[in-house]
Amino acid sequence: MLPVLRLIALGVALAVGLSAAPAQAPEQVGIGLTDTSSDVAFFIADKKGYFRNQGIAVTTTPFASAAKMIAPLGTGQLDVGGGTVAAGLYNAVERGINIKIVADKASIKDGYEYSTLLVRKDLADSGRYKDLADLKGMTIATAAQGAGSESSLNEALKKGGLKFSDVNVVYMGFPEMLAAFKNKGIDAGVTNEPTVTRSISEGFAVRASRNTIYPGQQTAVALYADEFIVKRRAVAQKFMSAYIRALRDYNDALKDGKLAGPGADEIIAILNEYTRIKDPAAYREMTPFAANPDGRVNTASLKNDYDFYKQRGLITGRVAVEQVVDNSFADEAVRQLGAYQPKN
Repeated sequence: MLPVLRLIALGVALAVGLSAAPAQAPEQVGIGLTDTSSDVAFFIADKKGYFRNQGIAVTTTPFASAAKMIAPLGTGQLDVGGGTVAAGLYNAVERGINIKIVADKASIKDGYEYSTLLVRKDLADSGRYKDLADLKGMTIATAAQGAGSESSLNEALKKGGLKFSDVNVVYMGFPEMLAAFKNKGIDAGVTNEPTVTRSISEGFAVRASRNTIYPGQQTAVALYADEFIVKRRAVAQKFMSAYIRALRDYNDALKDGKLAGPGADEIIAILNEYTRIKDPAAYREMTPFAANPDGRVNTASLKNDYDFYKQRGLITGRVAVEQVVDNSFADEAVRQLGAYQPKN
């Protein structure tokens, strides 16, 4: 019996040794945030443990805009970022900062026009403004030169039979536009939520069009640093799988142009916890953004914006949109997760 007892003892010792072995340390991933609702998939994946299930621990750093993330993404100080695709991103890639657009983060579709052109209500009430052709000669605000809001304005002007030079464009942050509407410092402005809902509900502005001005516009994207892709590709793929899973939870919560679908209360609670807006009612009232539950970005929209920036001399190099977009991580995540099955 002695050999049998020895085998049993050896088995117990191995079991104890294995249980005492330290768990593998999670992979650290640094994310740059714009601290807006379009960061919601990052928030969901963190709150619901999707990152943790992939062996990832995230740290977040707030930035005023995606443009401010370009340098730290280029040096590897950040692994992941996200925000508007502006002309500066293509210029950075031209300079050798090899950042990739890897997934949808926010976009526009009918019923989900969370970013749009507003016109002062008094101008609409007086008859000065009736349709997009009446934008001629107006002072109109956008977020920044060479940003998506400028391209959105250009689409509105084209629909009104106007050129970009037919209006006076000024630049200011989205929250500042609310005060500018109130004090009549601007005639119109391309802004996003929650400024859209607040400007309308407080009686300062109206939507410039009943129809979606720029359907399909890719208003925000997720970005990967080159080092994250090249040196930590397996981790980058795990991150994307968690992200797409979270993006699908967000899509489930959308219904009839509101956060009113299955799981909406949970998503609103997460937004309430992670963002500066601490009023759940505000999220129920405002128009949410759209996002592709498979993560793929709208390359046609990006090309349209690119051409607009290029025509204005804001893109100086020859980098093409295709060189900057990499849908392979999202495609692999979909292969792993399976086809999206909406709950509503």
